[in-house]
Amino acid sequence: MNDHDFLSPAVRSLRADLALALRAAAHHGLAEGVCNHFSVELPDASGRFLLNPRGLMWREVQADDIVMVDANGQKLAGRHPVEPSAMFIHAGIHKVCRKACVMHTHMPYATALTLTTAGALDTTLSQNAMRFHGRVAIDAAYNGLALDHAEGERIARSMGNADVGFLGNHGIVVCADRVDYAYDDLYYLERACQAEVMARQTGLPLRPLAPALAETVARQTLGERLQAELFFAALRRTV
Repeated sequence: MNDHDFLSPAVRSLRADLALALRAAAHHGLAEGVCNHFSVELPDASGRFLLNPRGLMWREVQADDIVMVDANGQKLAGRHPVEPSAMFIHAGIHKVCRKACVMHTHMPYATALTLTTAGALDTTLSQNAMRFHGRVAIDAAYNGLALDHAEGERIARSMGNADVGFLGNHGIVVCADRVDYAYDDLYYLERACQAEVMARQTGLPLRPLAPALAETVARQTLGERLQAELFFAALRRTV
């Protein structure tokens, strides 16, 4: 363990960002008890990452509550314990997919779509959904709680190069290079899933648009992420 790294300005900033994302998720109704986790890798390519601890509600997490773990999910620093399933899922995705930031939730509308035969949202329906066109993977194999490295790495392999994973009968994973970009995608993913679920509840025929248009919208969204940065800055002021 290197306490100096854990207390360095760069890592303290990451801890603050991760804690803010967790509180924002609670504010937006994306949390579930004391379950689920957000993580972000340290910028030194050491394989170590930061993670929210076991037993805290997301709305109460502050920077000082965040813990640091190694590439195998073993705790290196922090005052709280770590939940086993968090170590395996997040360690697997960081290791196999090489994603810097990983957010796993059971947020209601996205999770509802993992219970369907489609397994995920339709990225040709709403504008919010189109930003995810070509960025989604579906893991239809639910094997119970992820309590070992093999299951965590299996989930990671199912994602491939996707930014978003719909885990069948379970929940979702959103990945990005930065905390603010990951949270922006997480928020708008749930909004897109909510719109689809509500539209399906009307019983009226849906009106999907051309995949080529959805691809264009995804490219437009990813081409300029200032809106994501501004959103996260607004959350820092208000949450």
